[in-house]
Amino acid sequence: MNFIYLSPHFPPNYYQFCVNLQHLGVTVLGLADEPYDLLNPALKAALTEYYKVSNMHNYDEMLRGVGYFTHRYGKIDRMDSMNEYWLETEAQLRTDFNIPGLKIGDMPRIKRKSLMKQTFIKAGVAVARGKVVHTLAEARRLAKDLGYPLVAKPDIGVGAAKTYKIHNPQELEQFFEQKPPVDYIMEEFIQGTICSFDGLTDRDGKAVFYTAHQYSQGIMETVNNDQLVYYYSLRDIPADLEEAGFKALRAFDVRERFFHFEFFRTVEDNRIIALEVNMRPPGGMTTDMFNFANDIDVYREWANIIVYNRFTADYNRKYHCAYIGRKFNRSYAHTHEQILGAFGQKIVHYEPISGVFSAALGDFGYLARSPDLEEIYAMAAYIHELA
Repeated sequence: MNFIYLSPHFPPNYYQFCVNLQHLGVTVLGLADEPYDLLNPALKAALTEYYKVSNMHNYDEMLRGVGYFTHRYGKIDRMDSMNEYWLETEAQLRTDFNIPGLKIGDMPRIKRKSLMKQTFIKAGVAVARGKVVHTLAEARRLAKDLGYPLVAKPDIGVGAAKTYKIHNPQELEQFFEQKPPVDYIMEEFIQGTICSFDGLTDRDGKAVFYTAHQYSQGIMETVNNDQLVYYYSLRDIPADLEEAGFKALRAFDVRERFFHFEFFRTVEDNRIIALEVNMRPPGGMTTDMFNFANDIDVYREWANIIVYNRFTADYNRKYHCAYIGRKFNRSYAHTHEQILGAFGQKIVHYEPISGVFSAALGDFGYLARSPDLEEIYAMAAYIHELA
């Protein structure tokens, strides 16, 4: 099997996908703009060959890279990056080289939030009311129907980038004066907490692994207000979240892929409201959280799905696993050494966070696990406590 992995060096922990493919005898071919000498040594060892381009945004270069690999190794069987940013590039390359997986024609329904909303509705999952607005007049009419506050976000966008909360008519006018030249969807503001339904499917669309996470607050608030964040896996998935997650899984026809579906749980009436879908693993260190929460190796199991369409691990959500982020612009009550001393082996991993993710996740992250949710809360409070 020939597998092209785009940008195999980023995020840093994803090199493990390549390592596990190589362990199963796959010819793993790396394609990116990172100098070869800067690649993780374990990644270098896993790659049969690496093709460096000067700019991954230059599609002609990417096309030549895939063409080179095809000429040298024969038909390419699979291609991925596990990265939202390159989803359309992957799809175009798969289309041009007839590689199985998501093609360019699949992109609108999984990239445009307006089309995601329609798919959720067809699946019977509740959504926030709203639509794409092009003019201030359209936005004013929508505000009259929905009331304030409103949320404005790019119809195609990653995370909470360039997302705004609009509280009144004056802020609405200011938004249109400064609005970037892209389509924006405007929705009612949902007062609630963010939760997610995450996992991995096989070639037949069966969820061979799934779990759920609860967030301390929304990513929009975290980014826009420079707040601290933590989130944690659930040992028991609420029935309504699981039902909505499986409805979405069927509606979006997710096959041989990780998925990350985001929902609100409303404060007022405890309902599940769909937010968006992502055809990739959850960001940051969440794949490592999968492993620590269940004592499995999801990188190896993904490779098993790609090669054999088999998921071999047993899992029963033994622990809650939490990501707890710190930002360097704060003074904290407890040092790194005190955190490790206080919680010992319950802190299962820690590392600096790449600048691309730091606005949302912080500059330094801890993974903590415990079978007891109250202990998770206590660890998050201790790590976040300010001096």
